[in-house]
Amino acid sequence: MAERTRTRRDYLVGTGALVGGGLLAGCSGGTGGESTSTTTSAESTTEQTGTSESGDGSYTVSMEPVGDVTFESVPETWLSYTADYADMGVALGQVDGLEAIGVPARFGTHYYEGLPGVSVDKSSLTPLWQDGGTSKELFYSINADVHVVDPNFMRNRVQWNQGDVDEIVENIAPFLGNTIFTQVYDWHDYQYYSLYEAFEKMADLFDQHARYEAFSAYTDEVTATVAERTPDTTPDIALLYPAGIPPDSFYPYLIGEGTASKQWRELGVDDALAAADVTDAQAGGATLDYEALLDIDPDAIAVRIQGNISDQYFQNTVVEHLKQHEVASELSAVQNDRVFYAGLTYQGPIIYLFQLEMAAKGLYPDAFDADEELFDRQRVANIVNGEFDA
Repeated sequence: MAERTRTRRDYLVGTGALVGGGLLAGCSGGTGGESTSTTTSAESTTEQTGTSESGDGSYTVSMEPVGDVTFESVPETWLSYTADYADMGVALGQVDGLEAIGVPARFGTHYYEGLPGVSVDKSSLTPLWQDGGTSKELFYSINADVHVVDPNFMRNRVQWNQGDVDEIVENIAPFLGNTIFTQVYDWHDYQYYSLYEAFEKMADLFDQHARYEAFSAYTDEVTATVAERTPDTTPDIALLYPAGIPPDSFYPYLIGEGTASKQWRELGVDDALAAADVTDAQAGGATLDYEALLDIDPDAIAVRIQGNISDQYFQNTVVEHLKQHEVASELSAVQNDRVFYAGLTYQGPIIYLFQLEMAAKGLYPDAFDADEELFDRQRVANIVNGEFDA
């Protein structure tokens, strides 16, 4: 890679302003490490979408909370803290420029093994979360052209302050991102984006609108086909994250409007935890033991675990443990064999398709065969590799 000596990169910060906000360094439950910084309003309250181009070839991308960011050329190198945006970049053919990720174990690169000709070498990515934090020195050493991170995520979840954010913007490159995987953080008082709204912003950033349109059209096809086969009667489910392995308590996750729950909303399930007035772990909710779960007694239990989790591992460490547990064995979901793996927190357009397929099979085994593929792997790989009719 050629050495670059410019500071402030090939960009100009436009009319938007960085606002106070936050990140989730762990996503394994709880709210430890929250900053006490407050959130201010963006200077511009007018919603702005899309890109605008100038006569000199530069272009502007507008995304809350930052606002307008103008680039003189398409970024070649980039980093993402959460893997939802990393997955968007892979979908847009930008994997070669990805330099770093917040926590590599939470980036579901194993899903790409199912796509011919698509791969990500996770070992080559610099972990941004190291020794209990993220240093500014890491950003200097990576020297990326753009930081696909909500700056408020850095303030509230990585203990940065506004001066830290401003320094990195001034000396290295801009931030562009919005925390979208959940909507429970009290500091996020600005516009949210759906998965595909954020994905379109990334298409604007990397000038990859044809890939975005191809993904959007195909995802609509897949989602509609799955919806047609979804039974009319849908279960109440509890979405949980183990507090330990084997689990004796769980962090509760509600099926809200964040992108992490997109597949559950598409499949029409009801949230047993929300109906019982349980507070989401990311909003400070306490763990649930088996007695508490038995009081709720959901029809099905979906257990989220980060990383590449085999079916054998899940059966041995979660399902069998619940069956042998004196209280857990009384749960309807356990007795009816409706405890299944829920996948990962962070999903962009590729990982979403895999997790939609997995959720459909877990929820509705009578409607979806365990061995069938609900989307065309080759077609998705073709989009990623740019081999499709634009």
